[in-house]
Amino acid sequence: MLGALQQFKETPTGQRWTQQNKKLVRVDLGIGGQPVLARQGSMVLYQGKVDFSYKGAGFSGRVVGNATGQEMQLMRCTGQGQVFFAEDSTMLHPIELQGDAVCVSAENVLAFDEGLQYEVRRIEGHGIPGGALFTMQFQGTGTIVVKTHGVPVVLPVTPTTFADCNAVVAWSAASQVVVSSQVRMRRNSYPGDTGESVNLQFRGAPGNFIVVQPYEI
Repeated sequence: MLGALQQFKETPTGQRWTQQNKKLVRVDLGIGGQPVLARQGSMVLYQGKVDFSYKGAGFSGRVVGNATGQEMQLMRCTGQGQVFFAEDSTMLHPIELQGDAVCVSAENVLAFDEGLQYEVRRIEGHGIPGGALFTMQFQGTGTIVVKTHGVPVVLPVTPTTFADCNAVVAWSAASQVVVSSQVRMRRNSYPGDTGESVNLQFRGAPGNFIVVQPYEI
């Protein structure tokens, strides 16, 4: 009866996190037993007995968000069921940590296991909209779901690695980040716009990486 839609049936795997397609992920709360924190409004469907509460551990439900200083509202998902997450048709990428650490731009965080250690960090610099770029550092064992506009690229960190602060998605927590401003003409410049672009320079040992998306705010 489903016809051509048959190919889009739910993907069962028996794992805690399952990518259903490029823009939709599912978490099975009954596997692993720990709650999940996710952006409010990112739940598109759930099955079973699931409770949603609008608070996040350590941040009273609010995590400082993107470079404009907006706040990211979190919801806590608990119970015995499956929850499907998506947001604005962005591409989703589950990242599994095994005791290591990663920094993710707060604007690109969709959901994560509550058992991970996490904290908000500020990268301050002249020219950054709102005065600072807010990132979240995760460490421990668990999964983070990162969202991107378009297909991202993963690059090694070199002494000459620079990236637009609005295009950066994630990077190795061991990398050093330095704010570097330079002037250029933007494609979407407007009267009074200086054309100044804020770049981040990444420095680190071999093996460190950054993730960028083909998108700028």
